[in-house]
This record gives sequence, structure tokens and C-alpha cells, in this order.
Amino acid sequence: MAEEMEKKPKYTAIVLAAGSGTRMGSPVKKQYMELCGLPVVVHSLRQFEENPQISSVVLVTGKEDLQYALSMSLKYELHKVKNIVEGGDMRFRSVYNGLRAVDPDTDYLLIHDGARPMLSQELIDRCCREVAIAKACVAAVPVKDTIKRADKEGFAAETLDRSALYSVQTPQAFSYPLFVEAYRKLLHTIQEYHPDVSKITDDAMIVEGMTDRKIRLIPGDYRNIKITTPEDMLVAEAFLQWKNTLES
Repeated sequence: MAEEMEKKPKYTAIVLAAGSGTRMGSPVKKQYMELCGLPVVVHSLRQFEENPQISSVVLVTGKEDLQYALSMSLKYELHKVKNIVEGGDMRFRSVYNGLRAVDPDTDYLLIHDGARPMLSQELIDRCCREVAIAKACVAAVPVKDTIKRADKEGFAAETLDRSALYSVQTPQAFSYPLFVEAYRKLLHTIQEYHPDVSKITDDAMIVEGMTDRKIRLIPGDYRNIKITTPEDMLVAEAFLQWKNTLES
């Protein structure tokens, strides 16, 4: 009898597109604004669609955008988008709603901001490779600027050591069982102790705070910017045009 083939790890992506994007000053949410002919979020979704290691995608969007997100997924033939779910009032709740829609036989999660359209195949592959080893990793790049800590009056109180500082990006990748455990403990902590959850600004903080697993920082990409202000759209457009020129 032939030996049973080793099970191929299953990677699921959760793409967050539930933000309001108020700093863009646009009636259209930033994740759905057109960038080089496509909605911003579609650029990332296509990268996951084309990556052979990603089995499925859960798209998290605003309640009022659920129908639009479905139509968008059909229009652009995003077949790996298996579930579209409503987000929450904070990032960690949006992630939790996405987590609940993940197939429980998933091995690893990649959580990505839908407002980061410059996601590359290389970065997805790197996350998949490293999370299988470290169980928790985030894309990050060394900061380029000098960073100062301010006091309560707005004066410079300290100049931080730039060599030890990183700017964290997404994807952030985790073992599925580890991430489920971290969220279970977080929800229990919220129920029992009512901490200030507004300070949870990324997914790694939950794993750091609720488990003993260290987070590995893996090389990100300086082009992997997050669309936050109108100027970011211009930068992303330039990056995409440059990329298209190299591929043509």
C-alpha cells in the first residue's frame, strides 16, 4: 500500500476593507477608489488570487458595502474570495469577524490591509515560508527617518535608536490554531477586565499579549505602502506604472 501523501499546508488570507478612510477626504472609501483602472483592494486580491499557495480569501468590508464587494469579486473573477463578511467598529473586531468565516481546516492565516495595493508575489511567498517555521511573523522594514519621542507638551523628549526600529506592514501571518487561541484569550480578557482595546493597532499585538509566542520580523517592501492620504494614491500609481513598465 502506497504511503499516504503528506498533507499540503492550507493558507487562507483575510483581507480587511472595512475602514472608512476619512483622511482621504473623498466620498469613495479609499479601498474602493480607482487606482490604475482597478479598485485599490482588487490589486491585493488579485495577488492572492494568483498565488498558488493561497487556498481561499475572506474579504471583510463595511455592512453597506457587502453587495458592492460581491459584485466586485464577480466582475474581476476573484474565485478565491469564498466569504465576504461585515467588519466591526475596530480593526480587531473586523479581523475576528473574518476569522469566524475561515475554514477550520486552515493551517496558516495571512492578514492583509486592503489599502495596501502594492502587495507582491514575493512577499506572499516569504510570509508563507516563514510562518510555517516561526508560527507568527510580520512584514516589516527598517525605518529611514530619525524618530523622536515627544513629551505631553509636544517637545522632543528622546531620540530613539533608529537601528532597532521597524515599520510594520501587512501581511501578518500566523498559525491558525495559535491565532484562534490568542483571540479566545483576548475576548475573555475583554469580558473580565475591560482593557482599552483602542490601543490594538495590529494583529501581532494580540498574539504578543495573549500568548508566549514571539513575532518574527521578516523583510517587507518599501513599496508596500498603505493608502491613507491623497498623496499616497500618487505614490502608488507611480509604483504600479513602474512595475508595469518592467513587466512589459
